[in-house]
Amino acid sequence: MIQTRTFLLSFLFFVFSFAVVFAQTTSPVTNCTLKSNTTCEECLKIVSCLWCISSQKCIDYPVKSILPSHSVCPLSDARWGMCWMNFQTLIITISVIASVIVIAIFVCCFCCCKCENIGSRRNDERTERQAHLRKFRQEERKAEMKKRHDEMRLKYGLTKDNPYSRFENS
Repeated sequence: MIQTRTFLLSFLFFVFSFAVVFAQTTSPVTNCTLKSNTTCEECLKIVSCLWCISSQKCIDYPVKSILPSHSVCPLSDARWGMCWMNFQTLIITISVIASVIVIAIFVCCFCCCKCENIGSRRNDERTERQAHLRKFRQEERKAEMKKRHDEMRLKYGLTKDNPYSRFENS
């Protein structure tokens, strides 16, 4: 229960964080270097900017590479979207959440397949019981028919010694 609650809070936190990032309005001036030596909040009002705490610079996010290189700004000092979370923590957290989601999907698929197999086993067992019951009833009918035939043979004096009795068995 606690793990579920923690996961839910973390998930809501990141959904809210991304909503904040995407809800920011871009200013008409997109030159991030103009925001250098200001505050992190001022820099990150422009969505395409990256704030580096160690150098107190606002720089354009290097869109050619997925992650900013260490020469631009170390990941632990880089801020993008939110001033209170560094880029390294953001990447690790998103990776963990994505992994948990993928594992949850695999577990759900496994459980669904297992439950389906359990259902088919039940059907197989039921079919097998029905087949066994049909076979048992057929043997009963066969024995009853044989008993009636034997009674008729006794009644009319036909015994196994009859030369034509060998044709009756086939």
